[in-house]
Amino acid sequence: MPIRLGAIRSDAAGTVATARLSVETGGKGFVEITREARKFLDPVGAEDGVLLAYLRHTSASLVIQENADPDVRSDLVAALERLAPEDAGWVHDSEGPDDMPSHVKAMLAGISLHVPVLGGSLALGTWQGIFLAEHRSPAYARSRPAVRRLAEVNADPYGARLISGRHPEVRAKRA
Repeated sequence: MPIRLGAIRSDAAGTVATARLSVETGGKGFVEITREARKFLDPVGAEDGVLLAYLRHTSASLVIQENADPDVRSDLVAALERLAPEDAGWVHDSEGPDDMPSHVKAMLAGISLHVPVLGGSLALGTWQGIFLAEHRSPAYARSRPAVRRLAEVNADPYGARLISGRHPEVRAKRA
């Protein structure tokens, strides 16, 4: 089977924009943030480029997954539980029994994403969405006042970042 590389196109990066997105979660599960990522593209005049999303937490993840059937997300939570169960005899448990398994799950799934942007739109598949995957349980004692977690999706450390090869006259400021 032959492997072919298509024509290479090069543009100077014209726009670098950043924003911060805060996501409140209710415990283990997936929160879709695709709509918010799309809203980020319009004000900066995005055409072609890449959206970088980065999460400054070690017990949650950013993933691209199916967004059509919620059963997929339920099954993914169950699969992650099997991969890193709370009762596995972890040494690190100072923040509760779900803490170390959450770190393992974040390590497996990752805390950053690069999403292509083509013609001003996220180049996601038909059934794909961008999700924050929360790996912590809501019912445990924290030193922080809230039981529900406020997760920030950031880059550089100021927010989601779009690097576009067009519209060099557009300059967006940090949110």
